[in-house]
Amino acid sequence: MCGITGFLGRFGSAGQNAAVAQRMAGLIKHRGPDDNGAWEDAEAGIAMAQRRLAVLDLSAAGHQPMLSSCGRYVIVLNGEIYNYLEIRRQLDTEATHPWRGRSDTEVLLEAVARWGLKTTLQRCTGMFAFALWDRRERSLVLARDRLGEKPLYYGYIGTTFAFASEIKAFRGHPGWKPEIDRASVTLLMRYNYVPAPYSIYKGIYKLRPGHFLVVTENVRAPNIESYWSPRDAVEGNHLFKGSRDDAVSTLDSLLRQSIKGQMIADVPVGAFLSGGVDSSTVVALMQSMSTRPVRTFTIGFDQADYNEARYAREIAGRLGTDHSELYVTEREAMDIVPALPEMYCEPFADSSQIPTYLVSRLARQDVTVSLSGDGGDELFSGYARYRLADDFWKTVSRIPRSLRRAAAGLAMLPSPALYDRLASPLMPLMPDHRRFHQVGDQVHKVAQFLPLRTLDDVYRRLCSHWNNPAEIVVGGFEPPTMLTGLEALPALRGNVERMMYIDLASYLPDDILVKIDRAAMAASLETRVPMLDHRIVEFALSLPLAILRAENKPKWPLRQILHRYVPAELVDRPKMGFGAPIGHWLRGALRDWAEDLLSERSLQGDGLLQPKPIRRAWQEHLSGRRNHQFPLWNVLMFQAWRSAQQRHQSALAA
Repeated sequence: MCGITGFLGRFGSAGQNAAVAQRMAGLIKHRGPDDNGAWEDAEAGIAMAQRRLAVLDLSAAGHQPMLSSCGRYVIVLNGEIYNYLEIRRQLDTEATHPWRGRSDTEVLLEAVARWGLKTTLQRCTGMFAFALWDRRERSLVLARDRLGEKPLYYGYIGTTFAFASEIKAFRGHPGWKPEIDRASVTLLMRYNYVPAPYSIYKGIYKLRPGHFLVVTENVRAPNIESYWSPRDAVEGNHLFKGSRDDAVSTLDSLLRQSIKGQMIADVPVGAFLSGGVDSSTVVALMQSMSTRPVRTFTIGFDQADYNEARYAREIAGRLGTDHSELYVTEREAMDIVPALPEMYCEPFADSSQIPTYLVSRLARQDVTVSLSGDGGDELFSGYARYRLADDFWKTVSRIPRSLRRAAAGLAMLPSPALYDRLASPLMPLMPDHRRFHQVGDQVHKVAQFLPLRTLDDVYRRLCSHWNNPAEIVVGGFEPPTMLTGLEALPALRGNVERMMYIDLASYLPDDILVKIDRAAMAASLETRVPMLDHRIVEFALSLPLAILRAENKPKWPLRQILHRYVPAELVDRPKMGFGAPIGHWLRGALRDWAEDLLSERSLQGDGLLQPKPIRRAWQEHLSGRRNHQFPLWNVLMFQAWRSAQQRHQSALAA
């Protein structure tokens, strides 16, 4: 795992470009504390730098930037090519090659030199983002892995084309003059992240997963092309025709193949273990293939609603792993909050960023690489919202929209407080799973769904934190996303499959994988995600819902594999999110911090936000009448990030 930076565009004398690239890389040193290097061709105006976290071939033979043996290509790579040994053997069968070391970077370089870029990308299995300079064609290539595990930003700084693993690296370029993009702020307020291809800054973009771009010094607009996409996988797949047992057997084989490849490293390897189905399945298969106890790591909270550590401990005991757990106090968790704006190079507001960083920091004490179970929900229909939205739409779509609008209006006439007063005498009489807090808040939220026109509108609302984010961003608007026509969706078998596809193409790379990459890299820990091997993804996309949710259980195929190692009663329980009790903290220990960022003066700031609706939501949350923890966290993370950027700008100006 590493951090890469660079640019194409002359602006200094020989040696100066490399120094700038190295300064840019120094701002993301946490991504690669073990080594650094820079390279430039002053005549061509290209400079590249890398910070290295050494995982494969710890010797100097793995140093980057790296030149191909033919001298044509120079590369900086972030990530891992898991099947590099297989590719190396294929290259050796075609011609004798004088290998300098054992790194996957060298194999990738020589594969490009032998087979060309697109063929090499299609043959690689891994998580990666890299920059490749072609000295003969005088062209720069940027490429990103299929599912978007590793980040890559690009854009123009003046007349210079620049790229980096994290936006903060651009601060090291002397021409950097950032301007916040109001459209991206609007998207942030809706989704809690800025979806690709956009970034928080005008003119800076994220390379989308499964894409590569080519830019030359004489052509300003880069040429961008896809080499893999979930759409291709869906349209190229035939529906799986085997039995449920056949599906489980195939999935077991694919998972073993992926996990075995991702356990290869020249440094200690472990795994996150939350106690849920996904991470427990990964750990169970790891342990079954390991000759010694796998190192596993869990974070626990004292609040029962947010604590799976007790389940993880039992599962670790059943599997025989070498397990570490850390119970974090509320104060310890909240102490992380001020560091979040620097940890996330863009404003990012998924509250599970806090425990993700804590478990990464815990794991880094003992290992350099940790496997995770991310991706299982999107691939195997694990989210409750899929079934919820499908059932809701099948019911209400039969009712004329005019009647639905009228019903919504009537439902929202009583205030949330009145609903709460009416419901409070009844709640003690209800069974535990039917007792709701803030009943009025829930009624109003459900009523807002009734007038919606389509399933896509329903799902977008389910995924939204601010339902109308343009009302809180001055001059705000929303450019197209995967939920609103960024690209045409493929023909899918049903509503649930449609929502899963949207999440796979956007929510997974733009939220889940951003969260784990930045949190783990802040601790200089490499994370690997075995379920996102593209062969597993393609297989999962071929499975019918009748197998994915057999016996009315989400992620049924994964559960069947896990039940071979762990009793069903340990894992067949309601899904618990890996989050933090943000709503409680905002009314308690974080209240003063939040009040400062949400004050009228702070919100008015440089004219980006509308204070009135935000202040109203804050007062309703403090009173306990409504639970606005998620929309408020979006605003707070943006405000905290913006304050940090202003400090950086002041420091640069000084």
